[in-house]
Amino acid sequence: MKALVLNILILLLLEVNTSAQFNNPFEGGLNAASEKATKVKLLISHETAKSGSTIMAGIEMTMDEGWHTYWINPGTAGIPTSVKWELPDWVTAGEIQWPVPEKFQSLGSTGYGYKNTIVLIVPLFVSENAPLGQVELSAKVSWLECEIQCNPRNQEVSANFVIGQALKESSSVNTIRDWKEKIPQRAPVNIIKAKAWWGEEINQDERRFIVEFESEEAGSEVDFFSFKYADFEFSPESKINFFDDSKVRVEKTVLKFEGQWPVRVQGLLVFNLNDYEKTRAVELDIPIEIERSATLNLKANNQSLGMMLLYAFLGGLLLNVMPCVLPVISLKILGFVNHGHKSKARVRMLGVLYGMGVFVSFMILATIVISVKSAGELASWGMQMSNPQFVVLLTILVTLVALNLFGLFEVTLGSVGVAAGSVSSKEGASGAFFNGVLATVLATPCTAPFLAPALGFAFMQSADLIILIFAFVALGLALPYVILSWNPKWLRFLPKPGPWMEKFKISMGFPMMGTVIWLFMLNYEYYGDRILWLGIFLIILSMSLWVFGEFFQRGTKRKGLALGIAGLLGIGGFIFGLEGQFQWRKPIDSNSKSVDVVQDFPGGIQWHNWSPSAVIAAQKNGQTVLVDFTAKWCMTCIANKKTSIDISSVRSLIAEKNIKAFRADFTRRPDHITRELAKWNRVGVPLVLVFSADINKKPQILPEVLTPSIVLEALNKSAG
Repeated sequence: MKALVLNILILLLLEVNTSAQFNNPFEGGLNAASEKATKVKLLISHETAKSGSTIMAGIEMTMDEGWHTYWINPGTAGIPTSVKWELPDWVTAGEIQWPVPEKFQSLGSTGYGYKNTIVLIVPLFVSENAPLGQVELSAKVSWLECEIQCNPRNQEVSANFVIGQALKESSSVNTIRDWKEKIPQRAPVNIIKAKAWWGEEINQDERRFIVEFESEEAGSEVDFFSFKYADFEFSPESKINFFDDSKVRVEKTVLKFEGQWPVRVQGLLVFNLNDYEKTRAVELDIPIEIERSATLNLKANNQSLGMMLLYAFLGGLLLNVMPCVLPVISLKILGFVNHGHKSKARVRMLGVLYGMGVFVSFMILATIVISVKSAGELASWGMQMSNPQFVVLLTILVTLVALNLFGLFEVTLGSVGVAAGSVSSKEGASGAFFNGVLATVLATPCTAPFLAPALGFAFMQSADLIILIFAFVALGLALPYVILSWNPKWLRFLPKPGPWMEKFKISMGFPMMGTVIWLFMLNYEYYGDRILWLGIFLIILSMSLWVFGEFFQRGTKRKGLALGIAGLLGIGGFIFGLEGQFQWRKPIDSNSKSVDVVQDFPGGIQWHNWSPSAVIAAQKNGQTVLVDFTAKWCMTCIANKKTSIDISSVRSLIAEKNIKAFRADFTRRPDHITRELAKWNRVGVPLVLVFSADINKKPQILPEVLTPSIVLEALNKSAG
């Protein structure tokens, strides 16, 4: 309450723009207003900039002796410095980049801020279509300066630069460059072995937070400064413990104002606090885990875990009708037809083995997620699809399944059965198990209703909860087929096996080839025009397997020669096509195809590259904003776009209401988009947000599976 009252007083002073003083949260006192204790200048890194370039602005603030201003998180009380820009349409300002603050303490209150001289760095993005000539920049800088008293201040600053044919640095470039080097950089979590978790719950809206990390500077004065959040507050006061020579544990209190407890936190790990000249910091972005001891002792009245487990089960169940999994489902149904009139024991065995394939695959995925998190990386649903080599191998695998269904070859897996994916009369344990594996692999590019919140919850938890929630998703995906296999009476409605099954089996190869075409589209994203050589390799591989099946498996003469020819074709295609020409180990640079605005087809929605600053700039321009977090491997995303987003009625409304559309491409799983998804409690795509022009309003979060009416209603609601 103390902090709240102090901040309300400060805000009131700023609102009326008075120079009256009030009790300083650090020193106290009540004196007459005086001249500004802070001098402000606008610095520009370049005299001349090029269209499409990024230059730097610097807000230089020089404070009189004994005065200070505030960081982005001012602490117990205070107001951070803010900048309101007036820029031409072809120049966009990014977010303020803050140097490491000092920590002020006095009269029981704590805050973060700056003394003497600082430079706040702001990137300026010059549009590709910016006209040549001089550019006038102006900004209103607002800050709170404190000594014995605190005074809210503001000042207009201006500068200019020229848009020309070549970059030319200004006399301020070295100053800006020096301060830019003082901006904390993101720390690899695995290097400092950082982890964070919830501790004791003090009351309903207050609990302990602990962050632990390793540092060679463990003996120095260290702390964790969290960034500022609207719905909760990390106390500036910290309890610091050192142990095992290099480990540091920082404990803070978190106060929640509304909503849910955070699942992730961003802030600074700060070292050498006692000597600001030597102070350094690294930026940390880390999930907050439930404490392990608390995981197994959840309160009886805590329904969140039970709800997430239910969501995980329902999400897995609904994956069965998502487009990614349908090719495998058709194979499984045919398998039921094939075995529905055989012994109950065999049908049940195959059903259980299919379920085991799904379950084992999900446990492997859970293990990968846990390993990625332990290494300090950002885990996400479907993250293996952002690996180009994995997509190539999956393309080859699905092609093999299709060729097997077409009857080009049969691959036996020991004495228990046949080829993975085969639905011939000889299908056995290996085939049933592999169908479960294949269903899981093809399910990961999709999401389903209920699945997103469950996975968003899981990816932020400890290892045991990740495994538990993934197990419930696996249960939902596998259960319908396990139940069918254990209730033979239901199978009597299926048609009897016969010659028609061979024709139907061949027809099932075509959905698999459709999957291959989709994977080709994704491979093009990673390899560009070199994708032609992947196609040539698959043709050579098909020839090799045809020779193998026709002359070795079904032939009666010269089987050794047939096997040799098949082997030479396969090995030659791999060495020359896949390794030599396609260069599958060397995908193209992710930035080589980047453009500012794209249309998926003539007349389609104009999609702008997403960034938080670009969204804010559009809102400041009075525009409603549509943001589509998508990926080329996400079938649900593609279906949403084709059926509900990039359609004539939505395009007309976008044009009528002057709505700006942004695309956040998650295909290669860039870290900045992974972090943005985590902000909305998501670990994968799709995610569609609709922002109104009011920056203070939270966006609408649309469901995973869209309809035209859902999209139109959301856009109309935000556009007014």
